[in-house]
Parts: sequence; structure tokens; C-alpha cells
Amino acid sequence: MIEITEAEISLDEMIRRARSKDAGAMVTFLGTVRDDGMEGLEVEAFREAAQAELEAIREEAMSRFHLMAAEVVHRTGSLAVGESIVAIVCSAAHREEAFSGCRYIIEELKKRAPLWKKEMGEKGERWVGRT
Repeated sequence: MIEITEAEISLDEMIRRARSKDAGAMVTFLGTVRDDGMEGLEVEAFREAAQAELEAIREEAMSRFHLMAAEVVHRTGSLAVGESIVAIVCSAAHREEAFSGCRYIIEELKKRAPLWKKEMGEKGERWVGRT
């Protein structure tokens, strides 16, 4: 499942959906707003294009790493330090596949998905480049 939302992310719900009696491993990644001397972050998305690109990335990871499930939720809107930005849950028969699939999804998401972050703080605002 792929979701782009302004709502808080529920890792418990994502894990519940990714569970399988055949899965021997489940890996989760939770990206949060860190305190880099800023007050918050504004996340924007070209929603339709981002949804399609995230679906493509998910399908690539499912096939390449033999995942049983891959859940991706990305937040948009105004986020405070400590809040969740993105969550990924991958399940597979073995841990190496689950870890590799999760890493692949976050790395490709950062490179390919039309999602943008603007840092906001005392010294003003600045758009963050892809990293």
C-alpha cells in the first residue's frame, strides 16, 4: 500500500497489514523531522505523480527482493521537530531481503519521488535539495 497523507502515521497499522505467516522478517523505517536548528518543516508533493512513482518503486522492490509486503506512507503539510515524515514496512521470508527492500525503497523515494521539503526557522525558510 502507498499513501500520501497529512495525517499522523500509524506504524502499528502498517505492520498489521504487512504481517504474513510466511514472513520470517519484518523491517520498519521511520523518518522524522530532526532538530537542525529549525522550528519545523513544510512537505509538499505533486500528489498524483508521487503516488505513481512510489507505486513503481514499491513494485520494483517487491520483485527484486522477493518481498511479501511493502507499505509506504509519506506525510505532507507542516511538521514539527520530532514528527514522522515517512514510514516504510517490508516483510519477506528472510531478513536480508526485508532490509534490502526497505533500503531500496527509501533511497529510490529520495531520488525519484516529486516530494519537496522546506525548512522553517528563526533565520527564515529554505528549500532542501534531495539527499
